[in-house]
Formats: sequence, C-alpha cells, structure tokens
Amino acid sequence: MKILLVSTQDYIHHPIPSRHHYIFEDMATRHEIHVAHFHVSRGIARPTRLTVEEATQVPLRSPLLHYTINAPYHFYRFNQLVRDQDFDVIVAAHVLAGTAVTRAAKKYRVPVLFDLKDWFPDSAAAYFNNSLLQQLVRKSVWEITRHNLLQSTRITTVSPSLVEKLKRLGFSAGLITNGVDTDIFRPMEGDGTRKELGIGKNDFVIGFSGSVERWYALDEMIRALPELLRINPATRLLIVGGSLFTTYETELRSLAQALNVSDRIVFTGTKPYHDLPRFIACMDACTIPLSPPQWGDIALPNKFFEYSACGKPIIMRPIPDVARIGGPHLREYRTQEEYIAHMKALMENPQKYSINLQNFSWKEKSRQMEAELQAIL
Repeated sequence: MKILLVSTQDYIHHPIPSRHHYIFEDMATRHEIHVAHFHVSRGIARPTRLTVEEATQVPLRSPLLHYTINAPYHFYRFNQLVRDQDFDVIVAAHVLAGTAVTRAAKKYRVPVLFDLKDWFPDSAAAYFNNSLLQQLVRKSVWEITRHNLLQSTRITTVSPSLVEKLKRLGFSAGLITNGVDTDIFRPMEGDGTRKELGIGKNDFVIGFSGSVERWYALDEMIRALPELLRINPATRLLIVGGSLFTTYETELRSLAQALNVSDRIVFTGTKPYHDLPRFIACMDACTIPLSPPQWGDIALPNKFFEYSACGKPIIMRPIPDVARIGGPHLREYRTQEEYIAHMKALMENPQKYSINLQNFSWKEKSRQMEAELQAIL
C-alpha cells in the first residue's frame, strides 16, 4: 500500500512519540508511507522510515497559532500531494489539517481512515484555564472533528469507551488500543539510575512518567507528600517528563517549594522513549493521576501498558477501560486518603509483578492497523 499519514503532532521533532510513530514505523517495513510534517516543536529530529512531506509554511511554536495560520497552506499542500502522489489510502488524525486532507481525498476519490487518538474537544480545551475559553474551544473543535469523521471512509479509536461514545454520537468506529514496545519495556533493576538521580537505594519512590500537563493531577500528588513523609521520611517523588506548551511544571515546582518538599522531588524533564524503562525501574509505585474525571471514562493511557510491562504496581484514578483489562497490580483511588492508604500499604509490603502484554505490543497494533486499511481497499 502507498499511504499518507497526517498525524496529530510534529512527527519529526516532537519529543514524545505518539501511537502513530510506533505503528507506522513498523508498517513502513512493508509499505510505502509518507507523513506530513508540521514544524511546531524544536526538539532533535528523530530518524524515520517514512517519506517526510513538508506541510509547514510558517513554523510557529504555539500549536493554536501554527495550525490556524498554516491552515490555508494545508489546503493547498494536501490537494497537491493527493493529486500527484497516487496514494491508495490516507490516515488522518489531525483536527484542522484533517479537514484539509479529507477535502482533498474526497476530490480525488481516495479513501480515508480517521484515527481518533483521544477526545480532541476536551484535550484541546485542557490547554486553557479560562472556563469560557474552554467552552468555546471545546465546541469549535467538536464541530471540526465531527465534520472530519463524516468525511472519512472508516474510523478507528483507542479505547472501548471512546468507541461507545462515538456510537452514541452516530459514528461506527473500530478499536485499536494503544500499546507498548515489549522489547524494551520489561522488569529490570533501577539501582544505577537511582544513584544517577541522587535517590537512595532504600528510598520509597512514587513515580510518574508522561507529559507534565494539567490533565494529570500532579499537584495533588505533591500536596499528599508531606503526609507521606510523616509516614515514611524516605519517600521520594520522581516525575519523568516535562511541560510542552504550558507553565504547569513551573507551577508544580513553586507548589513544592511552598510546601517545603522540593528536596524530596526529582523532575527529570523529558527523556528519550528508549530511556523510559530504566527510569520506571526506579519506581516502587507508578501513578496515573488522570484529571478531570470525565477523561477517565474514555482513556486508555500508554503509561498503563508501559508501567505494566515493567512489572510495577499502579496507583490510578478510576479508568474503566484500564480496569476492564485488569491485573493484580492495579489499585484505584478516588480521594487523597485512598491514595495515601495505597502508598502506605506498598511501603509496608513492596510488590513486583510479571504481566504478559504481548497482545498489546506495538507490532500487534501495527498488524491491526494494516488490517483496517486493507479492509478499506
């Protein structure tokens, strides 16, 4: 197959790879795949098997400004690409650029699979603090997303609950969950990395790995730290990741300073994907503090699979689709008191697990995406 991918982010420079990197880099060993490049991020360019098609006229760092100002060029560029390149199928996943490419696809009769990797109306609104602005963004993004879904030949998404949500809205979608690279995420010792980070061998480490943004209530974890330190003075909080487009990390650092716990928290910043397993290896308890609650109803985060493959206990806000997969390593909390109780129990009785995730490997997800595209053709 000859495929055009229009992903949700800067495919080359974004520091955190998305599901599209894992799935389509594997598929590119069997198919010819081209990817649109939106030059938003300024990170180190990652190697790729895909043919990169530049889709940026004005490279701006603000995603909102970048995609809005470049929108007219996207209509021109995707019309040009679809007209000239003879693609068999297009995979779209972007909001504004998705509109441009689905229009070109319809004009030249190329089928489109829209891969809805999260609930865009809420994820876009989460970047803003003002409630009126959030409502405006949420409504606007939904109208654009709805248009894109209506123009697509087939839809896939990431969680059973999001499949059901789309069904209630009148759309039929296939399910391709997120996954994990089981070749690198596995149980391992973390003593060397602990030493590198200045964490004691016997410290109890509560960990988080992912984007440091407001949809994860890391501030609540910091607020719980003084109580946990009274229970166990050797408690540490390890936050692996950074803020990309907000000041949330700066706010967390200020909060830690105000609570006088800065010396008990390690912020590593964003780390390369292949380094994440050794940082997760340092953690005695891994967390998924997803917020707000409505996100939990449709989420199935990558970090669940990554933590699980590393054999770690997971303390998380209620996430129904994670609970459906289940496992002895999962513990849910709804209140600060429940969160602290779970941590206290693990301090007293540390746990390690062996979780088989071969059915959730990225290679398996690549095969599932391939089957969806072949079904279209």
